[in-house]
Amino acid sequence: MRWVYWVRLYETKFQAGCLVRRMEDDWWVYGYESPREVEVFRSRKGRFGVRFIP
Repeated sequence: MRWVYWVRLYETKFQAGCLVRRMEDDWWVYGYESPREVEVFRSRKGRFGVRFIP
């Protein structure tokens, strides 16, 4: 299992958290399986990103 990183980094943890919630809740709308694990991480430069395990 490898982490897949979302392309975009966000300025605040809140923005990244909104994407996490959307990933957890909306994937079924598009016919995809929900990721096993989704989390917010902090980059070396202090910005926030999202990574998940499919």
